[in-house]
Amino acid sequence: MHKSSGIYVAGHRGLVGSAIVRRLQSEGYTDIITRTHSELDLAGQAEVEEFFKKERPEYVFLAAAKVGGIIANNTYPAEFIYTNLMIQTCILHAAYLSSVKKLVFLGSSCIYPKFAPQPMKEEYLLTGELEPTNEPYAVAKIAGIKMCQAYNRQYGTSFISVMPTNLYGPNDNFDLETSHVLPAMIRKFHEAKSIESNPPASKLQPVVLWGTGSPRREFLHVDDLADACLFLMENYDIKPGIDPGLINIGTGKDITIKELAEMIKETVGYKGSISWDATRPDGTPQKLLDVTKLKSLGWEPGIALKQGIKQTYDWYNKQA
Repeated sequence: MHKSSGIYVAGHRGLVGSAIVRRLQSEGYTDIITRTHSELDLAGQAEVEEFFKKERPEYVFLAAAKVGGIIANNTYPAEFIYTNLMIQTCILHAAYLSSVKKLVFLGSSCIYPKFAPQPMKEEYLLTGELEPTNEPYAVAKIAGIKMCQAYNRQYGTSFISVMPTNLYGPNDNFDLETSHVLPAMIRKFHEAKSIESNPPASKLQPVVLWGTGSPRREFLHVDDLADACLFLMENYDIKPGIDPGLINIGTGKDITIKELAEMIKETVGYKGSISWDATRPDGTPQKLLDVTKLKSLGWEPGIALKQGIKQTYDWYNKQA
């Protein structure tokens, strides 16, 4: 990409999209194209195709998606599969019609089977049943991967799919009904700390967290993801018949949810206790990505988890 190349970031207000925009700006790219939902309905095929005809972006980061944690996925399964399928379909087809030079499609590590061998390699896709709590979302993302591969095969496009691990950072969703585990914990401990500072302490209730705390999860700061996406846009290409253009993005390290809770509790400064509600679902036992392929290209993350949690909590505090 040239510094003056037209670069469209779909979903620029979200966790991932905003990080990609920040990264592009910091690198001196001057023609970053964005649209809010009110300006462009990404689920409207005619609107999206007209937008691409008018703007003619050369490169696209497809970060727009409907996302959420276990509660949101369980509560709105139809919205998760419909919205994500529509956004992907409209943008990918419009990118093909307007001869976009290269596109990065953002997927998710939940595309892999619930009981996939750990760490999860790219070739484990579609080798087993999915985790039921987020199956509609995962199916939509798998469809996006397969659509990228089909367009590459039939039309010679350069659409690559990246599978990030669990993400966190500035502009995350901290709503307790729809957020993922890390931001939800930050909010819970922050609110508990606020109550803790007001006596009498004897009336304090423990912070209640879902599940047993035993599942293992991998976490990547969203600024590291943005750095990886830009790196892959510039350095990674599909190889027809050899490499289908699917690559994991993660740290290659995981911790238990219980260890994560203790780390966030310490960062926030909460002195109370934690209670685990084992009647609530744990989700997949372990989700650790094999990042051998990414490392072989020369990229590694730069933000340690403890450092990233502190940065994220500082950001959250400024918004509260």
